[in-house]
Amino acid sequence: MPHNISQREGKAAVMVVGQPAWHRLGTVLDKPATAAQAIKAAHLDWDVIKQPLFAGEAEHYPVPGRYAVVRADDWAKKKASTLGIVGESYTPVQNREAFSFFDPIVGEKAAIYHTAGALGDGERVWVLAKLPDDIRVIGDDVTEKYLLLSNSHDGNSAVQIKFTPIRVVCQNTLTMALSGGPTLRVPHTRDVQQRLSIAASMLNAVKVRYGELESTFQGMASVQVDGAMLQHYLRQVFPDPRQRGDEARYVRAQEQARIDRAGSEYLFEKGQGNEQRGVAGTIWAAFNGVAEYIDHRRYAKATDGRQLEAIWFGDGCSTKARAYIAAERYVNTH
Repeated sequence: MPHNISQREGKAAVMVVGQPAWHRLGTVLDKPATAAQAIKAAHLDWDVIKQPLFAGEAEHYPVPGRYAVVRADDWAKKKASTLGIVGESYTPVQNREAFSFFDPIVGEKAAIYHTAGALGDGERVWVLAKLPDDIRVIGDDVTEKYLLLSNSHDGNSAVQIKFTPIRVVCQNTLTMALSGGPTLRVPHTRDVQQRLSIAASMLNAVKVRYGELESTFQGMASVQVDGAMLQHYLRQVFPDPRQRGDEARYVRAQEQARIDRAGSEYLFEKGQGNEQRGVAGTIWAAFNGVAEYIDHRRYAKATDGRQLEAIWFGDGCSTKARAYIAAERYVNTH
């Protein structure tokens, strides 16, 4: 399952709005009004709990300060999946709590819940919200505006919000964290006025940041690159590895970097949308060549089911962020 979408009892943990279900899986809805509705449609309306860990064979002894995070509805089963191992201070954030703070923004018609789902056994849950209006970079090259909200039950991350512009022509996802950091921590409060204040502040930050992104994307389309500049750019995105102890691993990493650069170079010229007037030969085409390679080539044959995890949250996301920063430098120096 290359998409790594969670499935149980024949039901895929995914919901989409107004189109055939993603990967032909999940539930198709009209616009859900609340996070709770999106979560229920995506079969994510379950809680997680902490349970103590035990060690030993003949006798079982508690492991001090270590707990397993499991689904509450799994706990009575013999083969309950462990979503993560956490410490004493870890407090689970339930799916409905993680995303409901965004309801006021949806209620004001400033966004709609577009996709929701879970990866793996449910250790990571996401909601994708679509914002109104689009970014018209140049000519017919349009990028839609999305926010990717995610919650982790494995103890590795808190609630995250990322900008995820999606280039219409080839569905490249250009993912980067809100406010430039890895995580925006969202306080959980039952106070309605405080939640409205948080939502209003967040929406203002989103508008400002997307305005900046629009300006940068348009700037990228104005910067022409020659062969030498392209090679320099791709070496920033896919640098050669440092040589450390294991020679065989070093050689494999070196070859992978070469393959990554070659694939992105090909898509700089032949990628979807990159041959059109105003785009061809620009750093915008180079950036999207990298994004298309990561999203549709680099992890397409992943056998461990980690494609979506990689391109939204893992190594692929980090590579696209690096590609954006490197392309932005060319805008600022030309």
